Amino acid sequence: MFVRDYMARAPISITKDTPVFKALTIMKNNKIRHLPVVTERGKYLGMATEKSLFYLAPSPATSLSIFEINTLMAEIKVAEAMREIPAVTPDTTLEEAALLMKEQRTNGIPVVENDTLVGIITESDIFEALANVFGYGKPGIRMVIEAKDTTGLIAEITKIIKDFDIAIRSIVTIPRDDVKVGIVLRLSVTDPAPLVEALKKNGFTVSNILG
Repeated sequence: MFVRDYMARAPISITKDTPVFKALTIMKNNKIRHLPVVTERGKYLGMATEKSLFYLAPSPATSLSIFEINTLMAEIKVAEAMREIPAVTPDTTLEEAALLMKEQRTNGIPVVENDTLVGIITESDIFEALANVFGYGKPGIRMVIEAKDTTGLIAEITKIIKDFDIAIRSIVTIPRDDVKVGIVLRLSVTDPAPLVEALKKNGFTVSNILG
């Protein structure tokens, strides 16, 4: 799966000369926590996050009045709070984007093409992709099979399922250790009992079934 399949396109952006107060207002009004910073021509420069902007705000213990605080926040520019978070491209894999978020300690990464901002990918988008991979919300049941990781394992399991004329909506393999693997399937079936019996007869362990 690629970033282009889940990214938000044409995200709201700001320039580095945008006042911090205005940037925070934009975030609040649009219920977002990230604002890509671009040039007037749309070239990506960095990212302003809610956390980085609040970092510039006066301490709650300040002796400044509300008027003085608002005036100060209106004068401070986003350039002072902008983070130089590396961008990804639409063709970057979701796992690469997720790893970059972890390394940068952020939950949003800008997406650029030819140095121009074209989107943003957030941890919520990654979670949506993960739910889709596991078939969450789709009809049928989720079955987890434990087996020894051998050549032809998936082919053997899918053949047994095919013999019952059951459609496979999704399939994911999860390494358990060096020799074992868990296979998570979303199957279009309401009564999995006959299939479970056939899998057991072929030496497979069905460890979990959820509707």
